[in-house]
Amino acid sequence: MMEQYVVDLREVDETHVALVGGKGAHLGELSRIDGVRVPGGFCVTTDAFRHVIAGAPSIDDRRDELARVNSDDREAVRTLSAEIRRTIEGISIPNEVAEAITRALAEVGEGAAYAVRSSATAEDLPTASFAGQQDTYLNVVGPQAILQHISRCWASLFTERAVTYRRRHGIDHRTVHMAVVVQRMAFPQASGILFTADPVTGNRKVATVDAGFGLGEALVSGLVNPDVFTVREGEVVAKAIAAKQRAIQARPTGGTQEVSIDARRQEQPALTDAQVVRLAQLGRRIEAHFGRPQDIEWCLVDDGFQIVQSRPITTLFPIPEIGDQENHVYVSVGHQQMMTDAMKPLGYSMWPLTAMVPMHEAGGRLFVDVTRRLASPASRAGLLNIMGKGDPLVRDALETVLDRDDFVPSLPDAGPGGGAGGGAPPPPARGAGARPPAGAGGRGGGGAGAK
Repeated sequence: MMEQYVVDLREVDETHVALVGGKGAHLGELSRIDGVRVPGGFCVTTDAFRHVIAGAPSIDDRRDELARVNSDDREAVRTLSAEIRRTIEGISIPNEVAEAITRALAEVGEGAAYAVRSSATAEDLPTASFAGQQDTYLNVVGPQAILQHISRCWASLFTERAVTYRRRHGIDHRTVHMAVVVQRMAFPQASGILFTADPVTGNRKVATVDAGFGLGEALVSGLVNPDVFTVREGEVVAKAIAAKQRAIQARPTGGTQEVSIDARRQEQPALTDAQVVRLAQLGRRIEAHFGRPQDIEWCLVDDGFQIVQSRPITTLFPIPEIGDQENHVYVSVGHQQMMTDAMKPLGYSMWPLTAMVPMHEAGGRLFVDVTRRLASPASRAGLLNIMGKGDPLVRDALETVLDRDDFVPSLPDAGPGGGAGGGAPPPPARGAGARPPAGAGGRGGGGAGAK
């Protein structure tokens, strides 16, 4: 098959991770969503990366050494990864690859400024985001500078932090390849991050927006505390406006610079409430397209939002699939039996056949929906009592959910055995979760929470 060194972002989608990496595939997919604006550009493919490193056989030897080295030997990891980076950056880009890149630049606009962004094949996955593990360079101007920064992105596959992260997730360095996204630079008035679910509480009905002035690097690097907005059902329900003393902006000649924000402007919101709501609605559209909550990087340019990245929120525990939009509270069945690991498919297919109440599966675990029992005063007291005997922390978690008046509505007393599914309350459990907005307890322990 003929190698393809460059491909337009509009020509790729989620099926092209092996060719353009996780970031490139997500950006291509984003550009296909109606109403979502993605800065134009192209990807330098993994074919180009493989072609380049094929010219330096020593890299394969170093990768083999890296795979064998003890992960606790940080000095060896640091030394080997630095050697690989130096070797990659020292390779002259073959003419055929360089010509493909310069042709693509001429089509998009050779004199424009670009963001040059790493896009590894093990990146932005549902189970591991790899956020910040490889390099991004902003406001790069001119073909020679772009070629140089593409080499730096290739080399960043072997930063010490990226190597360590892959080791921690059991990913073989020899199987990971690097593509590079070359994208028209956005010059925003404000930028930040949108989570379409609360990454702390797991609340799927709440979106949170972090916003600051200028480029998003100021937020990512921790240079400034962002404004934080909470959106529920098309309304800003909470906000905290920070004193944003600094920002990062593009230099006219290329690169970026840190600037001071005028004192009169520091405590002004980076976004209006109307803009926040509009951004959250855009996030819901993106979330619906990908079918899971998203961590989205956005820029505000001339009162229009441009999306420069979207990845799954990997910290959320999965929730049972329910057809309605109501709140649900679940108690983990497995944890009551001290089964903190996920069940095998045979186990969670057989157990519900003998259970007295309906059970729901999520993340390889079984849960009982206790929402209606909590809503009825009599059955609520009985449930809390039996949960407290099994594990006081689970009772505390359920009471925390009940303290949020808008989460579990109070229903007429259904009696001790009332509630969804009927029958007696489940035996004491050692983990509880809520859907939405709380996730079920994770591996090794249970938990509950709602907002």
